[in-house]
Amino acid sequence: MLEYIDKIKEISTRLLTEKKVDIIIGFRKGTLPMSNEPCFAKNAEDIKSFVWDSNCGINLANYLPNRKEKIGIIAKGCDSRNIVTHIIENKIKRDQLVIIGVPCKGMIDRKKISDMFEKEITEVTEKQGKITVKGNGVEKTIEKSKVLQENCAICIHRNPVIYDELAAEKVEEQKNVDRYEDVRKVEAMTPEDKWKYFDNLLENCIRCYACRNACPLCYCPTCFVDEAKPQWVGKSQDPTDTRTFHFLRAFHCAGRCTDCGACVRACPMGINVRAFTKKLEKDCFELFNWEAGLSMDERPPLDTFKPTDPDEFIK
Repeated sequence: MLEYIDKIKEISTRLLTEKKVDIIIGFRKGTLPMSNEPCFAKNAEDIKSFVWDSNCGINLANYLPNRKEKIGIIAKGCDSRNIVTHIIENKIKRDQLVIIGVPCKGMIDRKKISDMFEKEITEVTEKQGKITVKGNGVEKTIEKSKVLQENCAICIHRNPVIYDELAAEKVEEQKNVDRYEDVRKVEAMTPEDKWKYFDNLLENCIRCYACRNACPLCYCPTCFVDEAKPQWVGKSQDPTDTRTFHFLRAFHCAGRCTDCGACVRACPMGINVRAFTKKLEKDCFELFNWEAGLSMDERPPLDTFKPTDPDEFIK
């Protein structure tokens, strides 16, 4: 994907120079390896710092809600699906956006790579499907496919679903992917084992809300955890409060989540937050044949009613 950057810069520079947008939202190198950060470019000079590689896992759609400018945004498949959701939910207008679509071959999981090395990692580069990691007296080359983010490994929507210009030819979508193997394993557990599974999953949560802040769907002016009157959930790290936060946030994302992995990527404790949203994604697909963000012409299943909706739950 490194070869995309020249085209990304060319399109971005042209859009700003011709004043078709006020800003371009893209990526620049972060201060640490594998930590590219969002960049808001307002002129051609700013574009020079743009980068594109397998460390651009942050979902840039997170920066769109309620903005008033004319915005150019670089969007991979999952980003574009969240942009569709924002348009449907009236958080941004379609005519405000110029979407630079970027076909994606997957983002690398920096936690997987970090766990392979005892010493500090000082440099990470990629070339032809391989990741080279350098540290203090250490150098190792890894197949990119072995260190992909879990959501990227099972992604079947790598190409942008909505765009104005493409930065590269579309990539071949993955087929015959079992997206819900992990969910079925939990579904098959006894109630007691499920309880234990989620207790173990959340035992390291420090309630920092990084998952919420990174999620493009969490744009409420006041989150339910911050409400004081009434107070829906306590602020402590009490297990009940922690479970309540994660389960309610997941249900808020039901029928809207694109499995972009931003929540997992942001978690400083390495918690697989997708364990919550992935189950609801599976339910929406099986009950309503629904995948979020694929069309601007249809409302999400929990946002509308159809006489043919499943009603087996009614006793």
